Amino acid sequence: MKFDVLQIVGAVLTVLGAQGAIRLLVDHGNTGLLGWLGAGFAGTLVCYLAVTAAGVVLAGWAHDRAKALGRRK
Repeated sequence: MKFDVLQIVGAVLTVLGAQGAIRLLVDHGNTGLLGWLGAGFAGTLVCYLAVTAAGVVLAGWAHDRAKALGRRK
């Protein structure tokens, strides 16, 4: 059950990070959720990409763990 929740959290991070990065690439002035950061275009884009990567890694890891636990039962 906890790995299912972690998969959902990873998917949400992936969606929010990718959506923010795409928005920033289309409109350089629209920083979205990270507007408070004040890091400029490059810094904000790096943060969005880092959130996206963290979400992908978290969701993938949780999926593998849930799959491994399912095989053992």
